Amino acid sequence: MPGEPLAMFPLAAVVFPATELPLHVFERRYQCLTRDVLAGTKEFGICLISRGREVGGGDERVAVGTKVHVELATPLDEERWILVTRGVERIRVVDWLDDDPYPRALVEPMPVMGGAATSDLIGAALRSVKALRRLQSEFTDGWASPCVDLQIEDSRDTAPWMLCAMSPLSLSDLQVLLEVPDDYSRLSLLRERCDAKRKDLEDVLRLSDQG
Repeated sequence: MPGEPLAMFPLAAVVFPATELPLHVFERRYQCLTRDVLAGTKEFGICLISRGREVGGGDERVAVGTKVHVELATPLDEERWILVTRGVERIRVVDWLDDDPYPRALVEPMPVMGGAATSDLIGAALRSVKALRRLQSEFTDGWASPCVDLQIEDSRDTAPWMLCAMSPLSLSDLQVLLEVPDDYSRLSLLRERCDAKRKDLEDVLRLSDQG
């Protein structure tokens, strides 16, 4: 069967390559995972939980996720950890192995297809994301989710992932964006989803003002 074995950390989150994710590790099985990966490659996989809870097992998981590398590991009391991870590459789960002592799977790389995104397309997607974030802040007393620091001059290979990470979209939307094969289609879909959500929010604001 193809694929390499990899420790897996299912989460109620979508992680993109080239982006950072901090983790608080407190559950026993993931404390064990942390010890093992820190003693080895410092890499493991993260995938979205499609149904169920993060704690206790018994969850259902999507097949496309991201391999991450531990950049910083700080031990806490009671064997807990604070990890700072960064996405390395997109992966596809070929087969889930036994959750003993923690989730593991056979995975294979899922490289991005097609050419790099153009600066114009990156700039247009960035404007859509920022416009949605500004509008959404009106519904959250000025608070918006943490923003990825993105400069248009950043690598065109990583900018599409960073834009997805900074967009305030639903987990289902983010998972769809992760699975899109090429960056052109990914950024086009990102603009479409952000513009559609912004329009919905504008409609809500307009109705609220009329009321």
